[in-house]
Amino acid sequence: MTSRTLLRLLSAGAAAAAGIALAVAPAVASTGGHGGHGGHGKQTVPVRLLSINDLHGNLEPPSGSSSRILDPDGPLVDTDGTLTGIAGGKYSIAGGVSYLATHIKQARDRNTLLVAAGDLIGASPLISAAYHDEPTLEVLGSLGLDTTSAGNHEFDEGYAELQRLMNGGCHPVDGCSPAGEWKGTDFDFLAANVLKQDTGTYALPPYYVKTINGVKVGFIGLVTATTPTIVTAEGIKGLQFTEEVAAANRASAYLARKGVKAQVVLVHEGDSITPNQSPDACSVNTTNAGSRIARELNPQIDLVISGHSHQAYICKTSDPAGQDRYYTQGSSFGRVLTQIDLQIDKRTKDVIRSSVKADNKVVTRTVTPDPQVEAQVQAWKTRSAAVADRKIGTITADITNVVNNSSAATTKPETALGDLIADSQLEAAKAGGAEIALMNPGGIRTSLTYAQKGSEGDGVVTYGEAFEVQPFSNIVQVRTYTGAQLKALLEQQVWTPNPTTGAITHRVLQVSSSLTYTFDTTKPVGSRVSDIKLNGTPVTDTQSIKIAANNFLMGGGDGFSVFTQSTDTWSGPIDLDAFTAYLGAHSPISPSPADRITFIK
Repeated sequence: MTSRTLLRLLSAGAAAAAGIALAVAPAVASTGGHGGHGGHGKQTVPVRLLSINDLHGNLEPPSGSSSRILDPDGPLVDTDGTLTGIAGGKYSIAGGVSYLATHIKQARDRNTLLVAAGDLIGASPLISAAYHDEPTLEVLGSLGLDTTSAGNHEFDEGYAELQRLMNGGCHPVDGCSPAGEWKGTDFDFLAANVLKQDTGTYALPPYYVKTINGVKVGFIGLVTATTPTIVTAEGIKGLQFTEEVAAANRASAYLARKGVKAQVVLVHEGDSITPNQSPDACSVNTTNAGSRIARELNPQIDLVISGHSHQAYICKTSDPAGQDRYYTQGSSFGRVLTQIDLQIDKRTKDVIRSSVKADNKVVTRTVTPDPQVEAQVQAWKTRSAAVADRKIGTITADITNVVNNSSAATTKPETALGDLIADSQLEAAKAGGAEIALMNPGGIRTSLTYAQKGSEGDGVVTYGEAFEVQPFSNIVQVRTYTGAQLKALLEQQVWTPNPTTGAITHRVLQVSSSLTYTFDTTKPVGSRVSDIKLNGTPVTDTQSIKIAANNFLMGGGDGFSVFTQSTDTWSGPIDLDAFTAYLGAHSPISPSPADRITFIK
């Protein structure tokens, strides 16, 4: 019987008493018996939580920098020497769900639950994304995932698609995958802070409860409240993403009234914290969203498992009652498995805070991969190979999306790959009258490398490689703006150095060859953009300009709200189709000098 079969609808009276809408029921499950690392007759119940986050459909072992994880117990360098020269670090090569499955089996006992903190799907490699991440969800079922919070990427294809993935059925446009009709998941995506605007009811189950040896453990799911700024607006139309702490506290109070005193928050929001410091050392972090949530959640909540920032940390803070409370995150791409052991008092039904022990364990590839999961991965790889291996163009050298994130004088925000993608979107949008194109750097997920990744040959770009660059299936659109609006839009770009570390927070749009301008970081925010030219001619405030961008940006994504100030929308192809068509038409392609933005710092 699946967890969905066990869903129960709470009464309207109970919902009213809780002060929250409960039209979407929570999931409830139970495990019986005693054993594991506790035993019959004990005054406490042992619980082991294993957690992952931000898998992003990485079924195969990730490669390159995405495969590396800082590991105190790891080698100074990888066996192939590729990590030589990384100062002061011990790294391991990690990840791959068949290895993750083995690590989970080795850590699992009879009192274990496997949970997650969102972004398990979305922004996925082609092996999963070609079939709308059904492959990843199938594997997560094999791993025995009990529940997870939703992440922002779970909404990449929209709320309706997320419901289909949970409930089953074939994709409404692409139909069934080669594996047949999708049966749905055996677990729910939780989100206590996502409501339907028209009714105020939950869009997804707010929590999940599981009984272990007679004691109930509740898991409250949260997704970052910033989701509307980082996913396509149309896909979440009609949904409201509320502040995380208040939403969790309402669900927590309801659970406590129902006798569920042991509570864990799974939140897709996190921090940027230096790895490998002691749990107490990161409790002083006061600026990041993840630690704010961990501090402010009500004292009934015993533990916070986070995601979103792709960091690996075990931290400790104080809750509002002054009790220690751990909050954790396990990196990304299946490279880390977080293990948390705790004891629950049988009398109070609550977690004994002093018993909590947490550790991030690297998912090394020194173990034998799980044969069942490996067979699943290979089956999906075979199914997607014909699509992935198709040649679409050639390049003469690496074309990268790398911005040098330092305080060096040579640092600039424009990249050769950003230029290439913007040019491809401009060409694809000519039918809509586009004169310039702008691309968000966060939508460019990796670089194009000259060296072959398989047997395609050096310089050959395959469909799979192009997909890795642009995995979101956004639509290229065109709208009309004034020159003044274009300047205001470019003024919304961010380039902020950290005065202590020199690291730079940047959000600078990539531009097509038809647009040039100057960006002066020495001037105040709002007065940094000047000398805007369209095909070499100065832009006036009153002239009309047709701008192409993907629908994520057109919806105001990444904080570029000026995009929403025009509505005369022309819609063209999917961005990946525009990119592959451009590569095919213009190969061989060499990297641009990335000199369209004159950058002053």
